Amino acid sequence: MSRGTGIETLNLHNCVPLCCSQSKILPPIPLNHPPLPSPSLYNQRVESRPICPNCRAFISRADRVCPYCEFEIAPAPKGGVDAARALGNLLPQNGQITTYILIVNGFLYLAMALFNTQNIRGGGFLDLSGSTLFLFGAKEPNYIFHGEYWRLVTAGFLHAGIMHIGMNSWGLYDLGSQAEEAFGAGRLLVIYVISSITGFLFSSLFAPSLSVGASAAIFGLIGAMIAYGVNQRSSFGSYVKAAYTRTALWALLISFLIPFTDNWAHLGGLAGGFATAYVAGHPRLSRARHERYWNIAGLAMAALVVLSFVVQLFGALRLLQG
Repeated sequence: MSRGTGIETLNLHNCVPLCCSQSKILPPIPLNHPPLPSPSLYNQRVESRPICPNCRAFISRADRVCPYCEFEIAPAPKGGVDAARALGNLLPQNGQITTYILIVNGFLYLAMALFNTQNIRGGGFLDLSGSTLFLFGAKEPNYIFHGEYWRLVTAGFLHAGIMHIGMNSWGLYDLGSQAEEAFGAGRLLVIYVISSITGFLFSSLFAPSLSVGASAAIFGLIGAMIAYGVNQRSSFGSYVKAAYTRTALWALLISFLIPFTDNWAHLGGLAGGFATAYVAGHPRLSRARHERYWNIAGLAMAALVVLSFVVQLFGALRLLQG
């Protein structure tokens, strides 16, 4: 130890320099330096601060716009209820939309299979008849172009057999979770329903046969992920775009090799999904209020699906009674 300054210091030979600048060593740290705050106290102070829901950076409670990514932090409504926020909050945000779509598809297949076995002569559970598919809302161009436009919606939630729904469910579970993580629940529903509609619209124009299946919407999700990569404008976006472009090419090649496949629905769904996702963009590129509007749009798509099946149900009942 050295003496003479009134402050005890570490000998230069027994301490480690903290940093160097132009070969000069910083002065030694006094032994009676005020203690640094403990890690636990620091963590308590940091964890009590809010974080930006977009970039996850720490912000102050007074911030209404994130200083890092300029994301709008919407204040809580005073003296009333924000209708847009209340409606937007009705949509699940925990990555469950894909699961709900799979449940709806499975429920509809079970209902069709029961109807098929009980009302169609020779009908079974594993493969459904064309009459059953038609009654539940399959794509049939002659009826669509004579006013039954809801079939463009209902056809995307029906399947013709157990292998059909099994393969589509596998693809939807994989792609749906990725697309939902990228676009959020509201955008996912909008992309899914619109790509299914565009897929069966293409099919109605160029393929006159009866058809059903979620594959049009699944190809729409592939197109949406390609658009996601295009919108990113980064090395990561280029990787996503290239990966899903390869997926689209392989999926189209396989579908062209499988007989009785509605490839026009796949092409229409791919185009519709890309266009919708390109326009919709990514949640992190929008403001909080816009996100609530996308959630409302997703709820509107869900309501459109329910309404389409209700209309089809009444039409089927009239046919059966007649």
